[in-house]
Amino acid sequence: MSLADLWMLPDGMDEMLPPQARQIETLRRQLLDLYHAWGYDLVLPPKVEFLESLLTGVGRDLDLQTFKLTDQVTGRMMGVSADVTPQVARMDAHSMAKEGIARFCYSTEILRTRADNLLGSRSPIQLGAELFGHAGVASDLEVVSLMTETLLQAGATDLCLDLGHVGIYRGLLKAAVLPDQVAEDLFDIFQHKRLGELDALLAPYASQPAVSLIRELGQLNGGLDVLDRADSLLALAPDDVLAALQDLRRLAERLKAAYPDVDVYLDLSELRGYHYHTGLVFAAYVPGLGQALAKGGRYDQIGKEFGRARPATGFSTDLKMLATLRPLETEEQEIWYAPQAMHADPQGLQLIRQLREQGHRVVVMLDHDKRPPSAKVIQKQGQRWLLS
Repeated sequence: MSLADLWMLPDGMDEMLPPQARQIETLRRQLLDLYHAWGYDLVLPPKVEFLESLLTGVGRDLDLQTFKLTDQVTGRMMGVSADVTPQVARMDAHSMAKEGIARFCYSTEILRTRADNLLGSRSPIQLGAELFGHAGVASDLEVVSLMTETLLQAGATDLCLDLGHVGIYRGLLKAAVLPDQVAEDLFDIFQHKRLGELDALLAPYASQPAVSLIRELGQLNGGLDVLDRADSLLALAPDDVLAALQDLRRLAERLKAAYPDVDVYLDLSELRGYHYHTGLVFAAYVPGLGQALAKGGRYDQIGKEFGRARPATGFSTDLKMLATLRPLETEEQEIWYAPQAMHADPQGLQLIRQLREQGHRVVVMLDHDKRPPSAKVIQKQGQRWLLS
């Protein structure tokens, strides 16, 4: 084994050194304080749970991303958390079981067997918020607004919110009569934006009104005016589709009024998280970053597998990625260097405590400490310790 084998990290695993680590921790505290101010209670999920719990319900999609190991106490299989959302759903359904609306936030490092994309990390610090117990535009608006506040406070500029609603596609697909394989191919086309293949796939079923409406979805993306076109093109859609469109309009208009400097983009064929999202889906982007900065959506009934089905919506982001939005603070905070003799002097100890309580950094020097030539020092003159 070479020396490099001892210090080399696996691909996608990263360590945070000064001053990046300090910057990440500072941002974490600021954002958790923000969530606290909005009424969200902090939870700390375990790093490892029994596999059945982690992969229940929406967690099934995480199977290939979950590191697995054997519990040496029980012999059961366990998994390392690859996504906090199912864990918080379990806590809401089982550990808390709070009546009415519940708001939770979290910040914890997770592990994934592989990154979501080429730019992603396998060890992100997942930070986010979840709201349980309310179904409707008001809670969606709250969660998207909190995500927006998160990104703006982190330093995001030229922010774009991408909004969709899986209920639109789901309602049209339900009204159509398509073979299972065609439905799977259709989903794959929309998922990967290969819209040029739509006509060939749907041509045998073009006489169905719902199929004609599905073909229109790929063209319904852009600014708020997309909703006007959607109202016209989908006027004959089923009632649940029209209701989803109306909810999306209310949300988009309120967001634009609250954040006039933030771009709002609509994509009615967006199917991100289709297998577990039940309504609104959203993501945030900034120029120059080849992936979503944050994302989330509505996932009603997420707690059903844990014995308590109820509405839910939330978002998450990677704290490490957020911290890159700010210029790195390379200037070290001022440090006072104190001689060891201060530890043996009650007045010296008191001065050290006072300085630290006031937020100053004080290093009591050891034998091999190297003090910069221009550093501030504490020296004793007569019977008094003086800052110089």
